[in-house]
Formats: sequence, C-alpha cells, structure tokens
Amino acid sequence: MKFIVVYKKLLLLFFLAAFTTTSFAQAKDSSANRGRWTAEGRADKITDKISHKLGLNKEQEKKIYVINEDIVRRMDAVKNNTALTKKDRMTQFKALDSERSQRFKTVFTAAQYKKWNDWEMTKKEHLEQKMEKKRVKKENRDATQQP
Repeated sequence: MKFIVVYKKLLLLFFLAAFTTTSFAQAKDSSANRGRWTAEGRADKITDKISHKLGLNKEQEKKIYVINEDIVRRMDAVKNNTALTKKDRMTQFKALDSERSQRFKTVFTAAQYKKWNDWEMTKKEHLEQKMEKKRVKKENRDATQQP
C-alpha cells in the first residue's frame, strides 16, 4: 500500500515537471516572436495584403515587394533618426508615402491603382475618425478633472 502512494506521488511529480517544462518552452518561443518584424517581413505582409485585395499577378507582386521593402527600410531609418523633430519625421513619412504611391502607379493597371487608392483613402478616413474619437475622449477627461 505504501508503495502505491509513493508511486502516485512520483508519477504526479513527473507530470508536474513535464508540464512546467513545456509551458516554459512555449512561453519562451512566443516571447521571441513578439519582437519587431524585420523590414522584409513587414514588406512581405504589406505585399500579401495588397496582392489579395487587388488580385496582382506574380510579376506585379515581385515589383510591389521591392517597392515596399525599400520604403519600409527608409521609414525605419527616419524613425530611428533622433535628430529629427516630430514634424520633420511626419513630413518625411508623408513624402515616402507619396513616393510609394507614385511607384505603385507604374506597376498597377489603372483599375488596380484606383482600387488601391480608394482603399488607402478609406483607411485614412478610418484613422482620422479614430484619432478624433480619441481627442474628444481626452478633452472630456481633461474637462472632468479640472476644478
């Protein structure tokens, strides 16, 4: 009888150790993936979204990927340039966005470019609405905190 109790305790201890080890390994793997995407990974993700939305062929996909990778790398450089003011940074981001748009125009068909441009405008409108909502919420919070 004593043997069975000891056996159960050892078995329980073994399962607990195995569970803890696998849980720790999974947590370590997921935390490693939480880091920033590489420029190539982000360019690939953007290209996949655009390709899916516009139905690009393989040739267009390759060209769009190259453009996206270049723009993402340059945006990272602007973002990491601590000498720039916030306003200068935003100006450069807008310039890069315009450049991307002009370069896309050479790759897309007229219909694809219109569809992409409409999609971009919709995203910008949504972002502006979101920012406005945030601004109003902040104003309301500030108004309630003042005596």
